[in-house]
Amino acid sequence: MHGRSGLVKGGIAVLAAAAAVLVAAPAANADDGAAQGKVIPKSGTEGFSVNLEGGTSFVTELFGLKLSDGSMLKMYCVEIDTDLRTDQTMVEQPWTKYPNPKSPFTKNSDKINWVLHEGYPANDAAALQSTLGKKGVTLHDGLSEQEAVTATQAAVWHFSDGKNINRDKPLPYENADASADVLALYDYLTGSANTGIGQQPKPTLSVTPAKADGAAGTRIGPFTVATTGDVTDLASQLPEGVKLTDANGDALKTGDVKDGTKLYVDIPKDAKDGTGQFVLKAVGHLDTGRLFVGENYAKQPAQSLIVAQSEKTQVSANASVSWTAAGAVPTTAPSTPAGNNSGQAPLANTGVDASLPIGIGAALVLGGGAMLLLVRRRRSA
Repeated sequence: MHGRSGLVKGGIAVLAAAAAVLVAAPAANADDGAAQGKVIPKSGTEGFSVNLEGGTSFVTELFGLKLSDGSMLKMYCVEIDTDLRTDQTMVEQPWTKYPNPKSPFTKNSDKINWVLHEGYPANDAAALQSTLGKKGVTLHDGLSEQEAVTATQAAVWHFSDGKNINRDKPLPYENADASADVLALYDYLTGSANTGIGQQPKPTLSVTPAKADGAAGTRIGPFTVATTGDVTDLASQLPEGVKLTDANGDALKTGDVKDGTKLYVDIPKDAKDGTGQFVLKAVGHLDTGRLFVGENYAKQPAQSLIVAQSEKTQVSANASVSWTAAGAVPTTAPSTPAGNNSGQAPLANTGVDASLPIGIGAALVLGGGAMLLLVRRRRSA
């Protein structure tokens, strides 16, 4: 009985491990090279507390987010009812990965983007004062930095969370002049002038697809580069004879790569089965409007943030290729000499090959199944 019990438990354990590996596999699909950092307490600019309709009051602040390379971003929050966390890494994500797809953020992202480009600190307090003056708005002793932060954050919340400022008493304390100034800028940023900026800001650097395959004697690609910065390095790990080229087959160097460049991996006709990868690095600003979401949001929600102003930062992105020898039967459809990505849609950059955990999971499933089958045969005997 003990032997059988051990085998059964072993088989179940193996199957459980396989399930864990297979479930965990999609987690490898994080954007490789995406900017990430943490909120640094007291590193931003505080505004006033602001009263919102419904009797709630919130502190406004232009937060400081320190990236892994030491550069700083200035951020507003776009998820008012979720707690800010300074202990969780925030990762750059496209708007489509906003944690709550039912949030007003989804339909109002273009309006939020306009607020960020037309509000503070994209425009300093003096510039905003001038803009309001041209619209016939009279301010009280000008527009202060605190007033500008308060109005801009309140305008972001209006679109990201459906929160409206309390027009009768915008600020929790008696300061009629500051209240009037905040309300004036808030009205401008949320009013008819806000026609939205619908195009999502580009990532600092990305390469799509992240993976492609083909056959010897072809050029695999294209791999398309998207960047708002300057490419500073192009490095490859490719076997001898395999090279990075443009569409015409001419070798590429770092200086040739810019936003929109299409790269190919040229495979000689006599090449054996193989794999390789290339890595790009770039320095540039993360565009205003880029979204940052908590790395562990599913387990521990953290207030999402959006870029209001950035410094230069360095990021990286990579792509991998595999090929089969001429005459061999490829595991997937081969590329043509003109280059393709096996007909697959662009994939997110991944730092870990997702096929590895899937392969391990499959092996564990087979092993666990074999152990359970052995137990059943022994029982039948």
